Amino acid sequence: MTMQDTIRDKLTQAFRPLALTIDDDSHRHAGHAGARPGGETHFRVEIVSAAFAGRSRVERQRMVYEALAAEMAGSVHALQLRTLAPGEQG
Repeated sequence: MTMQDTIRDKLTQAFRPLALTIDDDSHRHAGHAGARPGGETHFRVEIVSAAFAGRSRVERQRMVYEALAAEMAGSVHALQLRTLAPGEQG
């Protein structure tokens, strides 16, 4: 299972998203801190979930980081997050 699959599974389980896009952005960070050969270190995530309704951007991001704590402590170096509640898409 790839790290992208692991992230997808954990976020789906934690947030039951209406929409979820995960892109491995590691190739854009080659030579930077945390980058490793083979990638799977830097990801861009856009998630739409009712769990984010009424929450601030910081609260939403903390929720995602908590769901992915093991990955962030291990091989994932960075996440670029866009966390939305239903109706905020645009």
